[in-house]
Amino acid sequence: MELTQRDLLFKLAVCEGIGNLGMLKVLDFSLAYHDTTNFSKEEIIHIAGITTYQKQFCTSWDYWTANDEKLQNYQAQHQFILVTDAVYPAYLKQIYNCPALLFYKGKIDYLAEPCLAMIGARSASVYGIQVVREFIPALAKQLTIVSGLAKGIDSISHQITMQNGGKTIGVIGTGLDICYPKETAHVQREMMEKQLVISEYPNGVGPRKYHFPMRNRIIAGITLGTCVIEARKNSGSLITAQAALDYGREVFAVPGNVLQAHAKGCHNLIQEGAKCTIRPQDILEEIQFF
Repeated sequence: MELTQRDLLFKLAVCEGIGNLGMLKVLDFSLAYHDTTNFSKEEIIHIAGITTYQKQFCTSWDYWTANDEKLQNYQAQHQFILVTDAVYPAYLKQIYNCPALLFYKGKIDYLAEPCLAMIGARSASVYGIQVVREFIPALAKQLTIVSGLAKGIDSISHQITMQNGGKTIGVIGTGLDICYPKETAHVQREMMEKQLVISEYPNGVGPRKYHFPMRNRIIAGITLGTCVIEARKNSGSLITAQAALDYGREVFAVPGNVLQAHAKGCHNLIQEGAKCTIRPQDILEEIQFF
């Protein structure tokens, strides 16, 4: 049976040896040639430009081809959208290497809302938590708050948004059936039921170090701007901030104590041109121009 584009992209997503760029190339080729999806594994290797991991891809493709019923059952356990779907966020589609498909649980219509990323240190200080509590009530009235469901500023931003009746989106670096870290599992479960959690990884995929920079590009990509509340000099939050700058989005940085390490990242951002942010209105005034 010939696969639809949706079926093909899911099959590629669960195969080893092919990355997101390769999947986008296959989809682009399919669209250019009358939506054809009847590709052999050799054709996919050529179209996707798979070199180093050809053996892994062939083994994985052959396994899922031989176990088509298992693949269909596995696919039925997921909700996902393709980059070609109307509901796919327009801002995310603009970035390089945008996810070919997004798995989700919750209210997918949140992706159409104007969004702001709120990110920061995992080891949040009392000051950082106070900033989140001060900023969120005003911001959540006009913007959907996006973060990464990590410990610290991320999960606190999600929780305070929900406490204030706002909308929030979590972007994770694992399958949606996995809660990482475990400390924020209760927040993720609540958000999958009442808010929205998205990932580019299918169920069963655990955390890998390289997943989180990839996750960060999605956070920066779906938002109008990124607000960094606390960050060390070489923290993952700065990767998200840099991605936001690369995508032409606004970056906001909250100043902190000049003597504390987890404020140095924000201070460096301010020195490099990020907007020094001391109140939620600083964000709302800037965001309106987008």
